Amino acid sequence: MITWVLPVDWILPWTRMISHYTYIYCLVASIGFMVCIALERYLVIACPLWYRFRQTIKISVLVCVVVWAFPAVIFCRLIAARNPATISGILLLLPLPLFIFFLGGTLKALSASISVHSDEKRRIVGMLVLVLLIYTLLFLPTIILSLARGNSGIDRYKLNNLSLTFVQFSPLADLFLYIFMRKGTIDKLLASVCCCRMDSDDISSPV
Repeated sequence: MITWVLPVDWILPWTRMISHYTYIYCLVASIGFMVCIALERYLVIACPLWYRFRQTIKISVLVCVVVWAFPAVIFCRLIAARNPATISGILLLLPLPLFIFFLGGTLKALSASISVHSDEKRRIVGMLVLVLLIYTLLFLPTIILSLARGNSGIDRYKLNNLSLTFVQFSPLADLFLYIFMRKGTIDKLLASVCCCRMDSDDISSPV
């Protein structure tokens, strides 16, 4: 991203183009890893025994390789497409129903799950909600813009800058997602929020 702010006469013309496509490639891979995180958290609650026996280092490495290779497959398909912006927007819109399904399925399976500790349950739900918010607030505006580029009444320049600003917050959002994946301070925060909610319910309920 440093090449985006440097003067044009400081860098070679192809350098900025390579950095631009590399940035897009990493953004697509980031969405893929968000789907993997949401799926993994869903399996912990919905299928704990199956997940415990299938969680191996080889499978994790294989998933990472597939996620990093998937954007290359998408780019190769888009090169031969007539309307690459619309096709890419549709493909990047597919994770949204998956995120909603994983969150809804996790909430539904929480009551029946007895092998997962309550602290772990709160962390999993918080992580799934955070993944959905990151995708909806940061990535979804850009995806919608790519689907609406055929509308001549849209001010493309302003919307492009606005959506790019949202996307550039994704590394900061990944930092918060990493904090949710770690045990420690976030558990106390989630526990305090739940305790405050329970206390307010006790106060409002009649004796």
